[in-house]
Amino acid sequence: MNTRFLETFVTLAQLRSFRATAHALHATPAAISLRIKALEEELQTELVDRDAKDFRLTAQAEYLLSHAKAVVDATRRLQAAARKDSAVRGRLRLGVIESVVHSWLAQYIRELNANYPELEIDLAVDISNVLERRLRARELDLVVQVEGVDSSDIVSEALAVYPVHWIARKGLVDGRKEGLHQRLLALPILTFGRGTAPQRALEEIVSKMANLAAIPLEQARITCSPSVAAIVQLVKDGYGVAAIPSLFVSSYLESGEFVQLPVQPEPPSIIVSMCLHTNAEMGVHAAANAARLACASYCAQVDSRYIKSLG
Repeated sequence: MNTRFLETFVTLAQLRSFRATAHALHATPAAISLRIKALEEELQTELVDRDAKDFRLTAQAEYLLSHAKAVVDATRRLQAAARKDSAVRGRLRLGVIESVVHSWLAQYIRELNANYPELEIDLAVDISNVLERRLRARELDLVVQVEGVDSSDIVSEALAVYPVHWIARKGLVDGRKEGLHQRLLALPILTFGRGTAPQRALEEIVSKMANLAAIPLEQARITCSPSVAAIVQLVKDGYGVAAIPSLFVSSYLESGEFVQLPVQPEPPSIIVSMCLHTNAEMGVHAAANAARLACASYCAQVDSRYIKSLG
């Protein structure tokens, strides 16, 4: 639909005169009449009562007028937005989970600094629950967390999947399948911060494993930490077994210092999602696009056993 014809209709409804409308739009009365007729044909309805002695809109035109105004206003806002300075500048309040810190955050920040040198970045690292709460409160502009946000005001997009495995220091646990659950539950089990999606999933798995192994659930010890670095260090010290993405310990696995235990079931993969407000500023959308590219690039460089891109 030609928005110029809608603008002509709205102006005509306001001025109630073909001649005055032509003057306002720098056209001839004949051109205005042709635009209205073309719009009538497209809408398949009469807009002007041509049988009336004085200028008069039809009842259908009066009904459609508010809709036409909304389209014209939206078109003007779009044109104004397109004319704005396209340079990305200002402050980006970015929130990420620690899993991102230990994977593609550095690459992402480098690309932001290179592509948008006038963009100032305020970085917050926290658990998903806190990041989501701060995003909803508009304390953060862009968040990368576990899973998306269920809100009509927020757009969520899955970026990558981090497979989670049972990881231990070599020699800590006998890897034979027979009695493996009992040997595993005899040690502290390390996972992410309490209240997070991975921690809740692990609680259910441990409960089922304890039931199958006929071990009282209270004997199972789950140690929660929001710090990936702390979990990895505890595994290195032989404190316990961790349920974490292999991505974070790939170098230890390749060197043989850590091993992946054949324990079933394995914890569910971590889905890393990006979330921003539907009415976010252009700079936030630019940063979101850069996040997609940085994550996809990182995934392409890493073994598919450790990470999978959803971009």
